[in-house]
Amino acid sequence: MRLFKLIGLLFLILFIFSKSLHSANDETTIYEKIDIFSDVLDKINKEYVDEINQSEVMDAAINGVLQSLDPYSAYMSPESFDSMRTETSGEFGGLGIEVSMEAGVVKVISPLDESPAYEAGVKAGDYIVKINEHQVQGKTLTEAVDLMRGPVGSDIEITVRRIGERKALVFNITRKIIKIQSVKSKKIDKNIGYIRLTAFNENSSSQVRKKIREFNKDKNIKGYILDLRNNPGGLLSQAIKISDFFLSNGEIVSTKSRKENENRKWFANEGDILNGKTLVVLINNGSASASEILAGALKDHKRAILIGETTYGKGSVQSIIPLKNKGAIRLTISKYYLPSGVSISEVGVDPDIEVSESSDEFRIDTESDNQLDFAVKLLNG
Repeated sequence: MRLFKLIGLLFLILFIFSKSLHSANDETTIYEKIDIFSDVLDKINKEYVDEINQSEVMDAAINGVLQSLDPYSAYMSPESFDSMRTETSGEFGGLGIEVSMEAGVVKVISPLDESPAYEAGVKAGDYIVKINEHQVQGKTLTEAVDLMRGPVGSDIEITVRRIGERKALVFNITRKIIKIQSVKSKKIDKNIGYIRLTAFNENSSSQVRKKIREFNKDKNIKGYILDLRNNPGGLLSQAIKISDFFLSNGEIVSTKSRKENENRKWFANEGDILNGKTLVVLINNGSASASEILAGALKDHKRAILIGETTYGKGSVQSIIPLKNKGAIRLTISKYYLPSGVSISEVGVDPDIEVSESSDEFRIDTESDNQLDFAVKLLNG
């Protein structure tokens, strides 16, 4: 894989930077790199200990280019791209985790509520180092995800490293079809409206609005809790709409890219659906992307009190770009910025009041949920 990464770096120089290099010296350097690249491929073909599949080598080189940029950019072969587009058909099951790549292993962004991984005890921030008998080190994110995908009802063993644990943890999990119920709600202590948002899909904002309007009919409701823990994100448009529910004016979020004319800003419209009532937002290390936009906007405008742990820090926008070979690349095209002008990339959003999860047996909205308990006590004074 080191050799593949070398090839990837050469591809990076060739395909990303060649068009921006105009001087004679730079052009000479590019041609030299092309010669080196050809020489490396020739040496691999002639000298490598095993016979290689040149197509796979080239795929690895292309992916090396993208993975060298950030953990979220990647190459998808035609097979992987087709699988991504059809994975919701019900033919394959999953574990119910959102993942990224970090330091050569798979990092769990967050396990989805009630998913097989969640029920088994996998936590946000875990590093998956082994999938069944396969070591993750040296594999691409796409390859690792393919290993975790399989028929519904089949078993998988994953080995994880967890910060603070000396020994690796082994989880035996049965794959299931993952169905996401993005909005849940209930009344707590007869006077607090609790809304749990597990993802930002196309119906999330309408569901949140409906739940709040139902709560608003109760004159005894004095405050709200919005739970964004272990929410890996989703549609930017939904994060903006839900933020707008609670804000009467001001910027919600902006995106910045290399092309200045593609930079955008979104602003809140007048009106607060809670009519000024206190709002507490729960966050943790598994709150990512759209969750961080929503939490960060409410914090910057001092509209909500954030309780929990620092969020994941995924502040970038990816676009799926189809290729001529019917594959595709996932490419980071811009970054999110909060109203304060701060980027959340690799930093996250800090809570106003830090309350850590109680233990490794911690489960959201259960008797051991001390973060929720703290929020309820805060609202009750």
